[in-house]
This record gives sequence, structure tokens and C-alpha cells, in this order.
Amino acid sequence: MSDTPFPVPSTETVVKGVRTYARDLAERVVSTFLQAFISGLVLTQPFDLGMWEAAAVGGVGAALALVKGIAARWRDVTYSASLAKGV
Repeated sequence: MSDTPFPVPSTETVVKGVRTYARDLAERVVSTFLQAFISGLVLTQPFDLGMWEAAAVGGVGAALALVKGIAARWRDVTYSASLAKGV
């Protein structure tokens, strides 16, 4: 049994977990931006939007993905940006 009242993970475990979480969150934000940007480009012609307006739509989607990923981290102590349990 340990002498400490609370088990503390090793530094290596924490650093690996942070890297995994950061990589997961970055992937989700970039993919959300690309998906929203492509969707925005498709909508430029029918709704007479400019290219930069479409890019802004993608940026808003990516920012929301970032906020969701950070909220998922606050909600549960995991190394994932997912809100799904067990991920």
C-alpha cells in the first residue's frame, strides 16, 4: 500500500495523456473547419456568399468544436475531446 493518501500518476503518464488529448482535439478542430469550409464553398453560389464569408463560417464551426473539446475535458478526466463516455 502507498504512503500517500491520494494516488498520483507519474509525470510520464500525465505528459503522454496531455499529448494524446491535444492531438485528438487538434484533429477534431481541423476536420470540423475543413468540413464547414467545404460546406461554405458549396453554399457560396446559391446564397451569393463570398469566399471569405464561407471561410468565416468554417472558422466559427472550428471554434465551436474547440469549445466543445475543452468542455469535454472539463466534464471528465479523460484524454479525449469526445463527450461520449468511455472514449
